[in-house]
Amino acid sequence: MGVVRLQPWAADVAAELVSQYREQGFAVVRTLFDAAEVADIGAAIDAVRAEAVAHGRSFRHGNLAYRLVDGDVRMAQWPSWANATLDAVRLDTRYARLLAPLIGGDLKQIINQLHWKPRGSGTGGDFAWHQDSRFRRPAEAYRGLGDNYVQTGLAIDPHGPASGGLRVVPGSHRRGAMAMPTDGDVMANPMSDAALEAAGFDPASVVQLDLAPGDLALWSPYLVHASGANGADHRRRFYINGYVRADACDRGEWAFRRGQPVPLPPKPSLVHFEQLREQPGPHYF
Repeated sequence: MGVVRLQPWAADVAAELVSQYREQGFAVVRTLFDAAEVADIGAAIDAVRAEAVAHGRSFRHGNLAYRLVDGDVRMAQWPSWANATLDAVRLDTRYARLLAPLIGGDLKQIINQLHWKPRGSGTGGDFAWHQDSRFRRPAEAYRGLGDNYVQTGLAIDPHGPASGGLRVVPGSHRRGAMAMPTDGDVMANPMSDAALEAAGFDPASVVQLDLAPGDLALWSPYLVHASGANGADHRRRFYINGYVRADACDRGEWAFRRGQPVPLPPKPSLVHFEQLREQPGPHYF
């Protein structure tokens, strides 16, 4: 369920992908990037982590931001400003061809993130049940979330039940925006069956995504999803890129025009950091 096994640009797969995504709220594309490409991407991610660790605490410069928890790097926002390999990945035309049947060829990007999930239970690597729509603020800048936005996540390491991989509630996107009973920050809060039940979902309906390195998951901003602690023997890396039909969003950086990549501008555009113009320079937070 929700898995496309062939290359995404094949004509006979496009209809299957769209159907599964619209029906389930998510889909999986196998081997979007091959092993050699994943190794290069992984090396770039490790370089970003080393730079973030050197700061010793959470750091921001424009839209580039590193979030550290107790000295450990958990997330980087817009690492493409600092790493050419990661910038090239987000603009790879395979993304454009994959997304065109869903949201067209003129696309902006509002999410460019790296997530590191540390090894071991109890380390705060959980993400509570949530919808990405809760982060699309101000609401008036993001129009038609359900039809115009697609989140993607590229597995760099084995991503499944052992490593605290993504879990989803199929079809939950059809209910639109909901008030999920999650206390505080989504990041570092555990999944809870009680939270699902309070929102009217059966925990037995949950699907665990199992991704090999190079596989890509796509999901709706309204899809209810979460992830648990990493019990595997590796630090799990996940590269997330979120795209939007350009005329449906007032925020973000251009990614593709008519399916062709658009490089980052000389200065960052307003995305999520509201104080971008007042605090454009490097600072700790």
